[in-house]
Amino acid sequence: MKTVAAIYLSFAAVLFGTVPAAAVAQVAPKGQIQSESAFGALPGRWVRPDGGYIVTIKSVDASGKLDAAYANPNPLPFAKAEATLDGKAIKLFFELRAGGYNGSTYSLTYDPAADVLKGVYFQAVAQQKFDVYFMRAR
Repeated sequence: MKTVAAIYLSFAAVLFGTVPAAAVAQVAPKGQIQSESAFGALPGRWVRPDGGYIVTIKSVDASGKLDAAYANPNPLPFAKAEATLDGKAIKLFFELRAGGYNGSTYSLTYDPAADVLKGVYFQAVAQQKFDVYFMRAR
């Protein structure tokens, strides 16, 4: 069953060739659902094979905020954990401020073909960058 907003949008598009801004605001939640589905591949347990570091992504909301945790092997909270869309690419950013990490970050990209998170780890204390990747734990 079509909503009033959907009928209005269809009618406006045919009549005017455009969609009024007020109508777009009414259907914004659909865009949020599409964002959530774009991030749908992220939840899971991800392991960095070169050291056993683990990122666990429990969930991601439509804005890209991740409910995620880190372990090295002891659990540490992320100060910041978010996902964004850059075109079709899913980018992830994690920041650690606990346990002597003092602002260390992961900047990763999800590779759907290989089902891996790959990118750069910035070790803030030593001021060094390392190429890293995380594999999904099976």
